[in-house]
Amino acid sequence: MNVLFVGNSHSFFNDMVHTFARLWQAGTGENIRPILLCHPGMGFTYHMKEYFEVRYNLLYGGFDYAVFQQKAHPFAGSDEEFEAGKRLAALSRKGGAAPVFSLTWAEKASPEHQEEMDRFHRRLCDETGALLSPVGTVWQTLLAEEPDFPLYFADGEHASVYGDYLIALTHYRLLSSQTALGLPNIASDFFDPEKQTIREDPEESHILLDQDRCRRIQEAVERVFSN
Repeated sequence: MNVLFVGNSHSFFNDMVHTFARLWQAGTGENIRPILLCHPGMGFTYHMKEYFEVRYNLLYGGFDYAVFQQKAHPFAGSDEEFEAGKRLAALSRKGGAAPVFSLTWAEKASPEHQEEMDRFHRRLCDETGALLSPVGTVWQTLLAEEPDFPLYFADGEHASVYGDYLIALTHYRLLSSQTALGLPNIASDFFDPEKQTIREDPEESHILLDQDRCRRIQEAVERVFSN
């Protein structure tokens, strides 16, 4: 299966899509080909302005799904961004890829922003018929139970390795329709704290997370999908 991720740093942080691919292989026994089309700090209107880049990938890339992730911090929820999201979903369908919108999460310091994100994404999915990957819902569900759970990177906006495990796991649960329970505690960490650099060897990025924490993330995913 081929999946295109269109977004920004909240999609490429910690090589999230690689964790997604590893979880997919572990859970389904199938290999998946994830492709990134992401630019730091950019939202839906940017991708539509860079039209020919996203157009070519969606029309000719042979993707089964296209996962769109909006600019999150600060959240870009304008009418212009909404219309750009609708155009991305329509373009995705023309190329044969089912559109998916990834519901982002609020900043650590401003959890009240989650409501606006929820409203924007749910309306977008209602009007386009796209699938919703409820990342932000799982995120807030887990934090409501364990406020100190380490989902955030040091900046309080991006995901930590556990946050990216949650994102990848939510996408897996949506697209596979299989339980998240029992999947391995594998992830990627692209930052080398000793050298203060981004790791260039993928094997060095492969890590094992705390198994109990991963189990609690899996349980939160299942609770959201069972409601």
